[in-house]
Amino acid sequence: MLSDTTRQKIGALIGKYPQRRSALIPSLQLAQSEAGYLAPDVICEIAEIFDLSPNEVYEVVSFYTMLYRKPVGKYVIQVCTNISCLLCKAEEILAHLEKRLGIKPGETTADGKFTLLEVECLASCDTAPVAQINEDYYENLTVQRIDEILESLK
Repeated sequence: MLSDTTRQKIGALIGKYPQRRSALIPSLQLAQSEAGYLAPDVICEIAEIFDLSPNEVYEVVSFYTMLYRKPVGKYVIQVCTNISCLLCKAEEILAHLEKRLGIKPGETTADGKFTLLEVECLASCDTAPVAQINEDYYENLTVQRIDEILESLK
């Protein structure tokens, strides 16, 4: 369950918008920051706060790749595989990460350190191929650069 502090922050967010529902995504991000991911009980709690059905909140959570429905690793690696990134060898980057980490997209390493996700667009087409690790963007990627980044995260 959410802490009183997080509930107060959500209340403050709701107060900033003329429509309560406009605060839903940032509130889900706050809840996720506290809980690590959006488990069904957290989704139900958010639904109650917003006077929505749990299904309505789940629809939002399941749409956005930055909202996690299951536990994720310490480092969430999102690899863009949209057209610009694909043309610049994003599949090679993704395949290398799969091999190096021993996981497929949507999985987390056994040590809980890395989660690998394939995403549709990170909105940095001019610097393709691109990956986002937690909140940081890594652009103009190569296999060598990915290895350097992974080493820096150990």
